Amino acid sequence: MALMEIEFKFHIPAERLKAVEAAMRRGTVVRTRLQARYFDTADQALAAQGIVLRLRKEGRRRVQTVKATGDNALHRLEHNVDLGAAAGGASPTIDPQRHQGTPVGERLGKVLAESGAALIERQSTDIVRLTRDVRTTGANAAVVELALDVGKVVAHAGTPEQRESPVCELELELKRGDVQGLVALARRWSQQHGLWFSTVSKAERGARLLAKLEVVPAIKAEPPRFADEKDNKLDGHTIQQAVVASCLAQMLPNASEIAAGSTDEEQIHQLRIGIRRLRTALRELAGLDATAGLLDAAAWEPPLVEAFRALGALRDREQVVKLAQPQLRNAGAPEFDPLAGDQAAAGAQSAGDIVRAPAFQSVLVSLIGFTATTTHAEAAKAGEAVQQEQPAPLDAGDARRFLRKRLQRLHKQVVRDGQRFESLPTEDQHRTRKRLKRLRYLAEFVAPLFADADDGKNSAAERYLKRLRPAQDALGEFNDEAVAMALYREAAARDARAWFAVGWFSARHAAGAKACRKALGKIEKARRFWAKK
Repeated sequence: MALMEIEFKFHIPAERLKAVEAAMRRGTVVRTRLQARYFDTADQALAAQGIVLRLRKEGRRRVQTVKATGDNALHRLEHNVDLGAAAGGASPTIDPQRHQGTPVGERLGKVLAESGAALIERQSTDIVRLTRDVRTTGANAAVVELALDVGKVVAHAGTPEQRESPVCELELELKRGDVQGLVALARRWSQQHGLWFSTVSKAERGARLLAKLEVVPAIKAEPPRFADEKDNKLDGHTIQQAVVASCLAQMLPNASEIAAGSTDEEQIHQLRIGIRRLRTALRELAGLDATAGLLDAAAWEPPLVEAFRALGALRDREQVVKLAQPQLRNAGAPEFDPLAGDQAAAGAQSAGDIVRAPAFQSVLVSLIGFTATTTHAEAAKAGEAVQQEQPAPLDAGDARRFLRKRLQRLHKQVVRDGQRFESLPTEDQHRTRKRLKRLRYLAEFVAPLFADADDGKNSAAERYLKRLRPAQDALGEFNDEAVAMALYREAAARDARAWFAVGWFSARHAAGAKACRKALGKIEKARRFWAKK
């Protein structure tokens, strides 16, 4: 059976499991033991392409399944083959040909053909699952399957190197009905039980066990994936969804790791970048579909800002000191730790606390749901009712005209601010830096929509972005020194040795502002890739 799976997966803290199970049992539940074996090539060719291939014993039956990542955080391609009850309890062999003729099967076959390597068993799972169907009513009626999974993932089974990882998670899968019904239910369960969204699959847990990975690399930003940049059906809502999905593709994996306890500095840094990119999208793209698009942007903004600032307070203080100390040492500054006795830092939330906060998790759930919402055009094509009183999103031509205006406005503001940067108040200098970031992110988002090449690449946009980098670097260094000066000024109340750093950074301030003005001045002559030829 081939299908597009739409689901949420949440990690359940150990102390919350009893309450979650009790809530599950308020309805009719089915208990099933699931024992699965996962297969890949020795060099993990399938995992590299987001594909999972497994054989699973579900009660007495055997099912072979292949899954692959879909268009967004909710969608997954899946194909299941019921192999029936094995005679004598013998386990069938894995056979990729069982998935021939399906979209995910074709992807599987292509990856295996390119690899040329044989499939081997990589890891296994032993899970007890409780399932229950829940019906939501109202305008967003849906039938959702809740699945509570408790068990373990095992690597190197039966060997001295055997390693295990516990599984304790809740999955909510849309069986039929409105995606927003699934979103509302996911939000309710996560909020009631203190759950957090997890991107780590059971297959990924096994791969980490095999590789003995404690910390995984941070996920960096990737450009949005538009179905067809030159397609006239690429309306404003579709553009919004693609850009938000791009932001979430960076945010969700990093947030998932941090919520689980990681303190990796790069993961925290990349999550903050993802949040800033997302806030740019919410602000600059709202007009593409003002009615059916990002209507909740005003509600989503406060939790995003709170998380961004809280994570920044954790990272900035440590990073600024790490960067400033060598410079100060070379300048002859007395040795001391400016963070020693810092009560603000001592009482700060951990990165995990910030990401697990109910308000932040609620926003993530809502944003994921937004990326899966049926567009105006898709609803009309499918014959679904479209409320006529609601205006349609901007069509392809109007969307590009709207984006040109937004880019041009930001470009002019940055150039204007650059001309008088040295005389601007501190707050306005900081605002200029934020505008430059918005200009960069917006340009990166929409560059494919103005591409001349068939492959979607935009060399003019790449040249424009390259012209922005010197100003970004100059303003970034200027901001770091301003943060450092404020930090050392705070430290001076505890230790007089900090005054050396305050004076040193103060003396550099004017030269830094001048460097910013010069760097910003070079943007004025940059060729604007969005301009009509």
